[in-house]
Amino acid sequence: MTAAAPIHPPQPEGATGVLVLADGSIHWGKGIGAAGQSVGEVCFNTSMTGYQEILTDPSYAGQIITFTFPHIGNVGTNDEDIETVTPAARGLILRVDITEPSNWRATRNLDAWLKSHGLVGLGGLDTRALTRRIRDGGAPNGVIAHSPDGKFDLDALLAQAKAWPGLEGMDLAKDVTCGQTFTWDESAWTIAGGYGRQTDPKHHVVAVDFGAKRNILRCLANAGCRVTVVPATATADEILAHKPDGVFLSNGPGDPAATGTYAVPMIQQIVASGLPLFGICLGHQLLALALGGQTTKMEKGHRGANHPVKDLATGRVEITSQNHGFVVLPESLPDTVEVTHVSLFDGTNEGIRLKDKPVFSVQYHPEASPGPEDSHYLFDRFIENIAAR
Repeated sequence: MTAAAPIHPPQPEGATGVLVLADGSIHWGKGIGAAGQSVGEVCFNTSMTGYQEILTDPSYAGQIITFTFPHIGNVGTNDEDIETVTPAARGLILRVDITEPSNWRATRNLDAWLKSHGLVGLGGLDTRALTRRIRDGGAPNGVIAHSPDGKFDLDALLAQAKAWPGLEGMDLAKDVTCGQTFTWDESAWTIAGGYGRQTDPKHHVVAVDFGAKRNILRCLANAGCRVTVVPATATADEILAHKPDGVFLSNGPGDPAATGTYAVPMIQQIVASGLPLFGICLGHQLLALALGGQTTKMEKGHRGANHPVKDLATGRVEITSQNHGFVVLPESLPDTVEVTHVSLFDGTNEGIRLKDKPVFSVQYHPEASPGPEDSHYLFDRFIENIAAR
């Protein structure tokens, strides 16, 4: 006996976009950005600013971003506020139509920018209800589709959402890493002169690109570093051949356990070399794996620019920018590793350090972009370790 076809809610008049979740729920809206469809994990971000930096953060590979802040598009877009040239996010979901830009740096509106990058978007959804759905049930897999003529094959979209395997077990770093080694000297942006150049570096850092944000590299350059960026698959011998003063492990997307199959042996050799090492986000998770710890998938993840984190050594609380869906299990770490930071939202691990070597990492994003700059001191700490050695 053939199973009955699912019954879908009626399509509202004028709907040119739809979100279909793997659980069968249908959410109608207005298509924005490029026409087409995209499948991924539907997450939410609570930042009030920086939507262009968020959409170009390589850590969002495989994800459809729901913005909880309604006024997306209000500062337009430009060619400077990007974290990578080709956005890795799968798409975006908004509460209302894209806001018309009102900012002296804007060169075009967000809708035109989305079209230029082939990014599918959906406006007019109840993002509060969708955020509650993610909060209570975890981040679901789904498909967003934009069809200007309003025609959709809902059964095919549902099948696509159900068939997508999800982020657990995915090595996405290989999809967003650089193709070859390059050098970086661009420093932080100023209102007077835009981005600068590091012309008198004091130290040489090799940055392993698992999906590095440009502002991380700018922070390293600002701290006095000549930066050599190598692909995620670089071996320890290839990294050490550059004769660095320190090694940096970048942020990135996907399951750290999957990326760790090739990254962990490299990190273990770098740690054994005694070189100062600093990791952020995925780099933090990979370092924990290399030191004998474990990671696990979070139900909701942390994504926003308003996350309080406590430094256990000083008692200081910093407001941080975050974007991660996996987390280090502190109870799995060996005695040689000290937990240094914790989330004040849910108590999850936010930082570690090796007790007997100049090796440390944090789960959050001290480079911000977007977000507060409370945690910029961590780059200084990395430089201090380099100088001390």
